[in-house]
Amino acid sequence: MMCTNQVKLVLAVGLCGLLSSGNAAVQREDSCVVIDLAAAKAVDGSITVDFQLKEPGAYVVQLVHEPAVAGKTLSALARVDGEPVGGELKRDYWIEDGIVSTFTEAVELAEAGTHAVSVECGAKPLKVRLIPSVYWRSRIMVGSGKHYDEWIKMHQSPEKQAAMEWYKNARFGMFIHWGVYSQAAGSWKGTRIEDSGIKGPRVAEWLMYTFNIPREEYRAFAQQFNPDESFAVNIARLASDTGMKYVVITAKHHDGFALFDSASSDWDIADATPYDGDLIKELYEACRAQGIDFGVYYSHGHDWMEGCDANYAHVKKVRDEYNVPTRPNGKNMWDPSPNGYNDYLEGKAYPQIAELIKLMPDLRLIWFDGEGLITEAQALRFYRMIYDLNPNIVVNRRVGYEYGDYMDAGDNTTPKAGELVAKYFETCGTANHSWGFKAHDHHWKSTNQLLRNFVDIISKGGNYLLNIGPDGKGTVPGPCVEHFVEMGAWVKTNADAIFGTTRWIRFNENVNPEKGAESVPGEFWFSAKSNKVYAMSLAPAPGTVRVGSLNASVGKVTALRLLGSDATLEWTQTDQALEINFSGIKTDDNGFVVEATIEE
Repeated sequence: MMCTNQVKLVLAVGLCGLLSSGNAAVQREDSCVVIDLAAAKAVDGSITVDFQLKEPGAYVVQLVHEPAVAGKTLSALARVDGEPVGGELKRDYWIEDGIVSTFTEAVELAEAGTHAVSVECGAKPLKVRLIPSVYWRSRIMVGSGKHYDEWIKMHQSPEKQAAMEWYKNARFGMFIHWGVYSQAAGSWKGTRIEDSGIKGPRVAEWLMYTFNIPREEYRAFAQQFNPDESFAVNIARLASDTGMKYVVITAKHHDGFALFDSASSDWDIADATPYDGDLIKELYEACRAQGIDFGVYYSHGHDWMEGCDANYAHVKKVRDEYNVPTRPNGKNMWDPSPNGYNDYLEGKAYPQIAELIKLMPDLRLIWFDGEGLITEAQALRFYRMIYDLNPNIVVNRRVGYEYGDYMDAGDNTTPKAGELVAKYFETCGTANHSWGFKAHDHHWKSTNQLLRNFVDIISKGGNYLLNIGPDGKGTVPGPCVEHFVEMGAWVKTNADAIFGTTRWIRFNENVNPEKGAESVPGEFWFSAKSNKVYAMSLAPAPGTVRVGSLNASVGKVTALRLLGSDATLEWTQTDQALEINFSGIKTDDNGFVVEATIEE
């Protein structure tokens, strides 16, 4: 970028700062480093401050400027350990602290400890931030200081931390995308969603958007949505058979339709369809009867029926003055409701969240989505309201501006090893391509592929929220049921390696990272619990199994157990590997798990 106001910025990050570590900024709970430069003094045109890094990994460098400066073209150079940071300085988004610009290539910080940032500039930034690259890659906006200070007090409360301990141990959940769109099965008036001719996601739940269906026409279509009364019991049983510990269902997706009887809107199951009941309450009770915890998905930023244009026109007008991009993705631009966006939040979104919490006293999780163009204050209000009503409820990060309790790397995406800076993370994934029911989507992932996703997530210390998309009656497609039940057999046999475990010193060994890769002997994923290490394989054991990561350097193996079996294993541990004799021992087609006890 050319510099029209002669602002020159030079950043250098080194392992030895020029200030004492006692004055250094400390990496925050959300894994971000935010350094306030307001009180910093320039020496020979340069400002140098220290920060403490707790989690090595890949980070992007961000500058926060006040709008008056950021409205002009900026030019900047960043250096890390003397090496220039690649990429351009991209004006990214607006927060209450100012306008955020990001260097588009990540910096690898391989060591924890004290680092230093030096800034040389004609008009200094208000703040310098180092943000985990996975946040920026996943388009996660990170908010301002005063809101973070309020959020962290709630997030670190004893009640919330107990809830996070539950969440970490739950590990495996069922995601359910279900609503009026399920009745359409991925087509509208004979045209498949892939052939709509309108730009948009080709997943079934985006039907209204991708066909630009007028609101009243879509409302009339809801009269065809009349689920079977056995839905709740059947779904709860499937979750139990799959070994899942919690369920999250779309209480309201982007089309604004509520699967519960809402006092705040008549665009709901009780008033807009022939169904006589409250599907959310019914499923909640069925899951609780199975010993399964319950959560709800809620699209707060988008509501194509009653959320106008999601505040797009107003926000775009303001941001255009400062060259801050504003995207219309996901906004109802074809037939927006006439109310204002704040009217939608005050009259529907906030009240419905309160309704759901009061409806279900043991609600465990609220999974927000479509944060769109809500402000930091609005996002934090959702979190605060939930905390005030029930501090035991976990909130995902898509509430907005990283004011949730855990992170994700995006749909069907698991963080890479160098991106694992967050304490808690989740991967939500589909069993085929679409989230909602699409009759012509037969791209089912095999049981083994679903398990590969799962053990990768487990080895990295995360949760797997695996989706189903029932049809309009509430029936789950046969291949999905088959694969889930097969997964369940594996999960129940190997539960000790999954629930209550943590990351080990290594995530895996000899694993093919390509999506869709076939499982072969010699691939292992690891988890740990106390002095036990679990080596997970997804291929049948050959006569001799060699686990290089369990060599003598990690400690003496004093016991070895094949999970789900009474078979006695013979092994030899050397400086190179742990070799296990499986002669005469049959293992499952989807592999096996060995528990190794390490001498303390």
